[in-house]
Amino acid sequence: MSGPTPPATSTDEAIADARRAVDRMRSGGGVVQTQRRPTRGGRGGVKQRATLIALANAAILIAAALFGGIVMPLGMFGALAVMMLMLAVTLAIAFAPATPVPTPERIARSEIKALPAATARWLDAQRPALPAPAVPVIDRIGAQLDTLGAQIGALDDDAPAAAEVRRLVGEQLPEFVRDYQKVPAGLRSTPRNGKTPDQQLADGLGVIERELGEMSEQLAQGDLDALATRGRFLEIKYQGE
Repeated sequence: MSGPTPPATSTDEAIADARRAVDRMRSGGGVVQTQRRPTRGGRGGVKQRATLIALANAAILIAAALFGGIVMPLGMFGALAVMMLMLAVTLAIAFAPATPVPTPERIARSEIKALPAATARWLDAQRPALPAPAVPVIDRIGAQLDTLGAQIGALDDDAPAAAEVRRLVGEQLPEFVRDYQKVPAGLRSTPRNGKTPDQQLADGLGVIERELGEMSEQLAQGDLDALATRGRFLEIKYQGE
């Protein structure tokens, strides 16, 4: 027959308080929510950092609870050590430098498996400098690149299908956006040949979006031969104007 339940110690109370704090963080109570899509790149965004902080602190609490319940009670100094460790981990993650955004040159040299993620991170970093009509297309392209990254895990770098993916994702997409960025800001809303550079950017990104959709569909169907022999290249109307 089990004995009476021992009274709660200061260690138990400290761990319980910390657990409640982690639960509030997980539910978003301690994090300022923003409407803008978070920046990609591991620990670069607020939500990513908050998630890592919550997971790390939860792991510390679980380890402390197991140690206190199995090995020996933590006591007041042990509870203080746990809290200090949680604070140190929180600060380390919160103020860790973000992973640098890859350059187009580095993207072009990326392995095929890492190419969609690298391009998506670079493209996401360009959003503040792009016109409003292009932003929704950028978001959809980012989602397609995430899907494509999960699909090409079995492709070799020298496979014919990989060359088609690399051409569109690693070359044409970054080059198209960089061509637009070379246009002086004052001329981007000036019509030329019936369209402004802003409109041409949005239209060209729409073409890329459709091309990415077809690539994903062919990969999902396992039709690598069709992907490798598509022979279609993005027609960049803006280039040279």
